[in-house]
Amino acid sequence: MSKITIVVCDHIHQTGLDILANDADINLINAADEPKDKLISDIIPLADVAITRSSTDVDQAFLDNADKVKAVVRAGVGVDNVDIDGCSKKGIVVMNVPTANTIAAVELTMTHMLSCVRQFPYAHNNLKLDRVWRRQDWYGTELKDKKLGIIGFGNIGSRVGKRAKAFEMDVVAYDPYIDPRKATDCDIAYTTNFDDILACDIITIHTPKTEETIGMIGKEEIAKMRDGVVLINCARGGLYNEEALLEGLTSGKIHMAGIDVFNKEPATSHPLLDLNNVTVTPHLGANTKESQQNIAIQAAENAIQAGKNISYPNALNLPIKESELPDFLRPYLELVQKMGNLSAQATRSHVKSIKITTKGEVSDYIDSLTTFAMVGILTESLAESVNYVNAEFVAQERDIKILKEKAKNTSGFTNKVTIKLVTENGDFTISGTVFGDHAQRIIDIDGYQLDLEPKGTLILFRNTDIPGVVGDIGRIVSKNELNIADFRLGRDNNAHALAVVKVDGNITKKLLNELSALEACISVTHVTI
Repeated sequence: MSKITIVVCDHIHQTGLDILANDADINLINAADEPKDKLISDIIPLADVAITRSSTDVDQAFLDNADKVKAVVRAGVGVDNVDIDGCSKKGIVVMNVPTANTIAAVELTMTHMLSCVRQFPYAHNNLKLDRVWRRQDWYGTELKDKKLGIIGFGNIGSRVGKRAKAFEMDVVAYDPYIDPRKATDCDIAYTTNFDDILACDIITIHTPKTEETIGMIGKEEIAKMRDGVVLINCARGGLYNEEALLEGLTSGKIHMAGIDVFNKEPATSHPLLDLNNVTVTPHLGANTKESQQNIAIQAAENAIQAGKNISYPNALNLPIKESELPDFLRPYLELVQKMGNLSAQATRSHVKSIKITTKGEVSDYIDSLTTFAMVGILTESLAESVNYVNAEFVAQERDIKILKEKAKNTSGFTNKVTIKLVTENGDFTISGTVFGDHAQRIIDIDGYQLDLEPKGTLILFRNTDIPGVVGDIGRIVSKNELNIADFRLGRDNNAHALAVVKVDGNITKKLLNELSALEACISVTHVTI
């Protein structure tokens, strides 16, 4: 297998670069310091995957040179500088990193909120810069008992709500795309009436920038607000109409505003900067050491998985509308693709049929789960020629039967997905579920019950269940200078067992031959997820 070339177009944390550099299958090109014209003309043509930030536009010029690119990873949340439609037309999957800077953005929102109600920056400057001690000029208000309206109750908005509750605020959330229970379970009121938000003492917005949300707070909405309202925007520039915001702040209708993002950046000459009732920061939502490291790690891992056709985490242009997917489903889509890919690697033979069986609420999305499973299975043999759009057609062309079953849930799990792969060399069945906070687990392989994280380099060793096998496996792996990172064992009622051994390093033919030579061995294979 030839190496996968990943081009890093903009600066990311060194930890992410180290992950890419230490993967034996990856050829890393760090082009962050290259001139953009050279990047586009000379380096992007070499890329299988590109990692970008806000400094590199994925525009027509980029796409005209991206003949090999299969995926673009935006190391951050916003994809304003990515031509998603253009990428889709060229078959390029666009991914972002939506949760790595969540806490940083949440805490910055709270910082602006506190700064506004206590006018902290102005009191600070009055003392430190002007050397004036006038306590009577800086009477603020308290967050306690104030009503906070949150527009957008996703990863960031929901966490802002929880922290606001800790300040004993009265919180109401507006988000037509969530299950109301996400708010009410946190003792936060949920409303479908936008006027309820406009009646709040403080309003903060946490939505993506779309046609629906651009300028959603304008002159008309501000007119309905309470006199002396406080507005916060640490999400995206342009969600508040800036002319209306300026007018409201100048007239006193808006008491204070905390702004981290602007419609056009850098905003060094913006008229909002001239007002003395605005706290401003230069788009610092992700600017913490922790978030920058998290962003780099997730971007690197996503790029590797995309480059290896394992999965496309947080893909934005799949043939499924993200807004129509409940939060709980996303890890199942990723899990079922990994399960499919594992199945194909474990069998390594011509596929005759693929059967997807679902139990639980995931059954409502069996078509989407089937698509992801097919991509995971077929990419093992077809690589770049299969994607989420053409997977079903590719299967039909190869006379692969696709079967779907929604079964009654008697599994004991909230949701369960099973793939049965029928190949020329036999059948392979694998089941998985998701626990708690998106913890993906494989729970069954061919009837052997396990608790296995679908990640890493794995040896699958089937054997007769006799004493000493575990020790023999450990001895051989150690002799081949590999470290065992995890060891999972499943047993059946026929005196057989399955060991799944996660190792650090590459599996050699010599190692497999030595394991196969063990008297208890029935079969041995290896997979990389």
